[in-house]
Amino acid sequence: MTFKQFLSILAARKKLFLAVLISVVLPAIVLSLTLPKRYTAVASVVVDVKPDPLSATGYSAMMTPSIMATQADILTSDRVARKVVRNLKLAENPQIRAQWEKERTADGDIETWLVESFQKELDVKPSRESSVINVSYRAADPKFAAGLVNAFVQAYIETALDLRVDPAKQYSTFFDLRVKEAREALEAAQSKLSAFQRDKGVVMTDERMDVENQRLNELSSQLVALQALASEANSRQAQANSGSADKMQEITNNMVVGTLRADLSRQEARFQELSSRLGDKNPQVLELSASISELKARLDSEVKRLSAGVGVSSAISRQREAQTRHELELQRAKILEMKQVRDEGVLFLRDVENAQRAFEIVVARRNQTSLESQATLSNVSILNTASAPLEHSSPKVFLNSLLAVFVGVLLGMGAVLAAEFSDRRVRSAEDVTSLVGANLIGVLPGRPKSTAAGRLGFAQRQQRLIGQVTTSK
Repeated sequence: MTFKQFLSILAARKKLFLAVLISVVLPAIVLSLTLPKRYTAVASVVVDVKPDPLSATGYSAMMTPSIMATQADILTSDRVARKVVRNLKLAENPQIRAQWEKERTADGDIETWLVESFQKELDVKPSRESSVINVSYRAADPKFAAGLVNAFVQAYIETALDLRVDPAKQYSTFFDLRVKEAREALEAAQSKLSAFQRDKGVVMTDERMDVENQRLNELSSQLVALQALASEANSRQAQANSGSADKMQEITNNMVVGTLRADLSRQEARFQELSSRLGDKNPQVLELSASISELKARLDSEVKRLSAGVGVSSAISRQREAQTRHELELQRAKILEMKQVRDEGVLFLRDVENAQRAFEIVVARRNQTSLESQATLSNVSILNTASAPLEHSSPKVFLNSLLAVFVGVLLGMGAVLAAEFSDRRVRSAEDVTSLVGANLIGVLPGRPKSTAAGRLGFAQRQQRLIGQVTTSK
């Protein structure tokens, strides 16, 4: 079907088309004019994305759709709606209660009925690329619509604050108990450490351990020095016992021995001189021989005395070495015992430190949750408050009329086409060609008009038709 054929069909059945169009447009206009006017009040809130100064947490820089969807769900929740009903005391309004008594069909309270009524007319639309949420409400009274949407926004802010504060209050109560338990654990650990220090007579510091280690190092140094002295004394004593005592340094450096040896050398030299000159029987030689024997006796006595002193010195050195060794062993045992006691005390000290650390962490968390539970500021702020709209939002007469015309035109064209297909008729030359399947020879003119112009036009069409027929032959 060509557009020309469609226009011919529409012109032939224009009465049906106009009837359908009027039957659609007229009721729509009448209905738009008779429906009660409803007003839409709009308010907007913004969700703060800055970090919380108490918990140092906040939303991400770009608000995620899930967060905004959550805020929208909170706005449309029963909790917010019930808070609106309670804040405005709508359940106590006699007119509202009378309307509820009239409309209720089942058991239920007036608060639930109001919540369901409000949720039907409430519309919440989060912005896609910002943290702004638009809240709108439709009602027959513009002031009531504005007041109710503002009440919803205020109830939403209070609910958002409650949702932040209530968990913090629960956590604060929880951490109060944990603080008490941590304090008891710390006191128990400190009591154990104090009892251990009192029983062992120690203080868990490193100062005494450092002093004892220094004492051990000093004894070790003294022992090494005494061992060297004892070894040297033993060597001198062995030298003295082997008959070489006169060659010992202590004896050769002794002044008495040196004097005696010098006197003995002089006497021996004089004895040799006198004996070679006077003979062995000379009284002077005999006297000098007796003097030499006396000097030798005195020298031997002095050497023996000094040798005995070397033995005593060796014995004293060995005794001091043994005593120092014993003291070293005692000091080593004392340090080992102190280390063992200290290791045991370290366990108690670590228990105290761990308990102290746990107590400080729990106290800090308790203080933080306590501050959060006392917060009075919400992360939601009112961007725009709703005011009573001056123009109604529905019904929209012009828009409904345009829509009715559009729908009426579609339905009218559909009705015309349906009627035409149910009773197909020839409307133009194209219809004849499509039905017969042959070429068109000519078109008979319609009834001539009564005017002269009409008759002239009819004659011209006849001549044109004769010419077309002649041409086709």
